[in-house]
Amino acid sequence: MQQSLLKGPTPQASRRGVAVVVVAALGLLTTLTLTAQAPRGRRDPDAGADFSPKPPVQALSPTEQARRFILPPGYRMELVLAEPVVENPVAVAFDGNGRLYVAEMRGYMPDADGTNQHAPVSRISLHESTKGDGTYDRHTVFIDKLVLPRFILPLDGSIVTMETDSDDMYEYRDTDGDGVADRKTLFYSGVGRRGNLEHQQSGFVWGLDNWIYSTYNAFRIRWTPSGIRKETTGRNGGQWGLTQDDAGKMWFVDAGGERGPMNFQVPIHYGSFSVRDQFEPGFEEVWPVALGYADVQGGMPRVRTPIGTLNHFTATCGPDIVRGHRMPDDLRGDLLFAEPVGRLIRRAKISVTDGLTQLRNAYPGSEFVLSTDPLFRPVNLATAPDGTVFVADMYHGIIQESNWTKSGTYLRKKIEQYQFDKVVRRGRIWRLVHDDHQPDLTRPRMLAEGVDALVGHLDHQNGWWRDTAQRLLVLRQDRSVVPALVEKARTAPALVARFHAVWTLEGLGALEPDLVRELLKDTSPQMRIQAMRASESLFTAGDTSFVADVRALTQDPDTSVVIQAMLTLKLWKVADLAAIVKTAQATRPTRGVREIGDQILRPPVPPGFTSRVVTATQREALQRGEAVYDELCYACHGPDGKGAPLAGAPAGTRMAPPLAGSPRLLGHRDYAIRTLLHGLTGPIEGTTFPGGVMAPMGDQSDEWIANVASFVRNSFGNRAAFISAADVARVRAASRGRQGNWTVEELRAVVPQLIAPKPTWVAAASHESETAARALTAAVGAWTSLVPQAAGMWFQVDLSEPTLVSELQFDSSAIVRPPPSQPGPAGAGSPAAPSPGVAGGATRAAAPPQPDVTGQPVTIVGYPRQYVVQTSADGATWSPAIAEGSGRGLTTVITFPAVSARFLRITQTASPDAAPPWSIQNLQLFGPPSTVSSH
Repeated sequence: MQQSLLKGPTPQASRRGVAVVVVAALGLLTTLTLTAQAPRGRRDPDAGADFSPKPPVQALSPTEQARRFILPPGYRMELVLAEPVVENPVAVAFDGNGRLYVAEMRGYMPDADGTNQHAPVSRISLHESTKGDGTYDRHTVFIDKLVLPRFILPLDGSIVTMETDSDDMYEYRDTDGDGVADRKTLFYSGVGRRGNLEHQQSGFVWGLDNWIYSTYNAFRIRWTPSGIRKETTGRNGGQWGLTQDDAGKMWFVDAGGERGPMNFQVPIHYGSFSVRDQFEPGFEEVWPVALGYADVQGGMPRVRTPIGTLNHFTATCGPDIVRGHRMPDDLRGDLLFAEPVGRLIRRAKISVTDGLTQLRNAYPGSEFVLSTDPLFRPVNLATAPDGTVFVADMYHGIIQESNWTKSGTYLRKKIEQYQFDKVVRRGRIWRLVHDDHQPDLTRPRMLAEGVDALVGHLDHQNGWWRDTAQRLLVLRQDRSVVPALVEKARTAPALVARFHAVWTLEGLGALEPDLVRELLKDTSPQMRIQAMRASESLFTAGDTSFVADVRALTQDPDTSVVIQAMLTLKLWKVADLAAIVKTAQATRPTRGVREIGDQILRPPVPPGFTSRVVTATQREALQRGEAVYDELCYACHGPDGKGAPLAGAPAGTRMAPPLAGSPRLLGHRDYAIRTLLHGLTGPIEGTTFPGGVMAPMGDQSDEWIANVASFVRNSFGNRAAFISAADVARVRAASRGRQGNWTVEELRAVVPQLIAPKPTWVAAASHESETAARALTAAVGAWTSLVPQAAGMWFQVDLSEPTLVSELQFDSSAIVRPPPSQPGPAGAGSPAAPSPGVAGGATRAAAPPQPDVTGQPVTIVGYPRQYVVQTSADGATWSPAIAEGSGRGLTTVITFPAVSARFLRITQTASPDAAPPWSIQNLQLFGPPSTVSSH
């Protein structure tokens, strides 16, 4: 019975507390309909669920909660802090004196609606063990009145943090020693975003390479004596929490995409690399205790029935590579990460074969840390100065942001069923310890120590001590330690100490080429790898001579060294990279060299922009939109815009609806704008997606919304009108009173609807009428007048029957025009003789060519310089103008009061100087909301 309920291997049954598990499981199994395991990929989140009233969950005392943990033999959880000293702890960090800082999101989800959770009621508290016995007995509020603080980065006697919905990192310092910050200065701006609090950056870990990394952001920043530097990286896929290993590689963990660890094959600044079998089969399945609450955002498809537990990653976060010296040797170097919905901590074993990394669950069919307390909500882990691992446990009833707990949702029903919303204002910090390895009570004094002592700490067995000492040495910029660091880089017994010595030299600007070349020939492959990475800084500073040294290492006997050499050369963009990689693959045909080499030669196709000429301003908008997509959207919508596959579900099941080819997205621009401003929920064309809700982004600026909307409408093979900040402002004002997410049906009632073209439509024009049909498609060229625009020139479409129309839009081609001294043939955009019947059609000189954004000669866009729009019932008698104006840019949008018409005509009303030919492509007509069927 025990093994079947726990879904664990025989060793699991030996853990303390199994009897409690069985009793809890038997008492709660009735909360689910007793059917077979819910089929994966089921679309209805409520199907098979039981929402009948149940006894409410009850918060336990810390002492009682401690008895509810289930761990492997020898491990236990010791209480460090609890409410009311801390509430809703989400991150912990230690300064150079070992003092503990705790980020407390006290405003997080005070009820099921998230009422006022962005109020400035959160804080960062400071805790100190004044007796040095590991018990924190002095508590102060270091920073108060914050909005949901997102991380803590200790510096030299100060910390850096930032708030939710902020773009700014601030440094806080206590100048009078009372444990309360009294000085606040801007550290750096331009690293944040607004919107849903789960979709914002965290981490900000100072890496071995002296760069600071964060989740979501596809860039890294670096402190230097002269200011902060910023550099692009691959998209990392991380969400909450961040860690690094002894080699300085960052480990990111995804939550919303339900994929767990992400992009860990190579350091992220080389790009996002993954391989097909980087996880053991079934790695994404989780094995919580059988409590039966089934309170998962994804609904019944994410529930293991009949025991009512989470069956798959859904909220993984807070990773820590165990680098402490008071943990068992077989745990050190393993990856731990939390799954708060499952009330568990996963332990992943990391294995490297042929240069490729694979993760596997250390406890197949079970987990490292489990609890029978349904309020155990681990969200972040950190190696501590005492050599143990600290765990931030929010101990909160609701562990899902309010966008996914709205009234009527599966999760809201579960929250109300067990009254999870009543458990608030609690929180615990735990210390993971082992019976055979007691915590090291040595008190760090690094903030008061001199630089020589700090150099000595680079030899420490605990990664926290080494990282902190290096960071302080770099911040102090005292080059008197350079000789000692050079000696340590060459001769330190511990390889990790040599790593830190090299990178401390690099951070001091004292890394010499001769030392790097010496280390490139070191007997240790790991040292050769670090030397190559360090040479990248010298290359950036102008020493390009290292290309030859690194090129030679592509023939190294060690596969990981060869891979690193290829990555470094890729970073440097050497001209003959392809030839170098192919030679390495031929002479070192290991799987790692082949797989990573192939991805360097043929990187995954990025979303890219649909092939079309755009203006410089539009290209900049696309690039900004792409950056947002890479950081925020791709986890659910996929890098190709086709929807990220849902792990563990049948082939074709997607996390979110496809954007590529979406007729709704490619329809009226207001659809995308309203969705981004207020979010989207409910089924789409009968399909309910596991993500459930598209979170609103209305806190972002009009320009931000316009950029990302324009990007998705013009990528993945899509092509649609660009969206401007003015468009967003218009819709924002019109929907200002909107409460809650849209549904597709609601959007149909307010968004103009695309009128699907029919084969019976007939296009005609005053010029080149035989090709006028090209205007009705984006696929085959464009209609063009071939001669300069002039008053009286017209284009029309016969809709074959009266149709209610309220808007039309079309693209215009960018025309290449030769300079006046090199006239081209008529019809290619050069001056031409006037066409019969065109008023004012005198010959005009062409404008000189202008460079486009790629530096090629060019582009004059054939949009209508001045026009009127008229309608007709018979194609002979035309109405007065229903709209008039002038085009601009590549897309012309014309709106007017809804009118029933069979014929629509656009007529030029001016003969501007040096006008290009008129062109029309991808003509789209829209009717008022809810007047035509959705497509």
